[in-house]
Amino acid sequence: MIRRASVAWVLAVSLLLPSLAASSGGPAGDGIETPASYRRAPDQTFLTFPEWFLVYSPAEYADYVQRHTPTRFPFLRHIGQFWRGYGAVIEATRHASFNFGYHLMIVVIGVSTTGEYLVRSVYENTVGRLTEISAGGSLTEEDRFGAGVARDYVDFIRVRPWYEYDFFGKLERLWSETPLTGNHPLRKWERRYALTSEYLGKAIYGWLIHRAARLTYEEESEVTAVRIEGLGDRRPTLPKWKVLTPLPDGSVLATVPRYQAFTDYALALADEGVTFREIAGNRGEILVSVLAPPRAKADVDGARWLLTQPVITRPSRERRLYVTTVPRLSATLGALRREACEIEHIYDY
Repeated sequence: MIRRASVAWVLAVSLLLPSLAASSGGPAGDGIETPASYRRAPDQTFLTFPEWFLVYSPAEYADYVQRHTPTRFPFLRHIGQFWRGYGAVIEATRHASFNFGYHLMIVVIGVSTTGEYLVRSVYENTVGRLTEISAGGSLTEEDRFGAGVARDYVDFIRVRPWYEYDFFGKLERLWSETPLTGNHPLRKWERRYALTSEYLGKAIYGWLIHRAARLTYEEESEVTAVRIEGLGDRRPTLPKWKVLTPLPDGSVLATVPRYQAFTDYALALADEGVTFREIAGNRGEILVSVLAPPRAKADVDGARWLLTQPVITRPSRERRLYVTTVPRLSATLGALRREACEIEHIYDY
């Protein structure tokens, strides 16, 4: 289904964001060894959670539609989870300087996603439900194609902006690779219409946003600077680990990848027994999310609980957000894993 948010409104906001966000400033503090060009504001560890929820929600959808039609996917409950998560972020950052540009961006993507999910929920529970009944609940070639694209899309947006995804290419493949005839023709053609509308709408919308982003934003750095100690003479066997400089106190300033890869690198470094001293120029609070069995111990030494969300389509798991500090990050990760928690993400500012 076509995302119904106003393209003009989103483009207008995108033109304002760089100047608005610039007013928030960067992290400051005496004794910080991270160069200014690698520093990011401390509230970013919280503000990035709503963005990442819009990765987790499509990921849950992608898992679900591998075996089910989208009819009963809980779009409306995901809308509620997004806004409750954002509410927790507002509470967690209430003492920080208000980052107007970033909050505005969160509201824009939240309203846009809310509109999309409302439309999809109504459609799937009316037209989608009728064609599902006509097919006896069976998955058509179009259902399977859509499930494959949903999985591929999630893998893509973990490392790249969603608007760079090749929806035009997927639309072409839908019509060239799935047969026009077969069992359950009503369901087949309804799904073909639904997927065509979705891919075409997102392709046009993404192209417009990509153009606006290229005009207004500098390319985001894809690395995070970390200052760690405890490595000694060892060097991690990590392909994108790059030492910037060893420091007189025995710590090392290095860069590692951002986004999802940062979580993998941080876990690998924690397994090496290192202590983080700075991440993106920050020594204070950092947010970690985990997937845990609902009955797993909730209290973790050195970390405070921020939020719990059920993974709606996986009752055996819930998402928990914990706040720890940069120097305690390795210890907190170890404690969480001992409680059978899967580290979902470390929010690297």
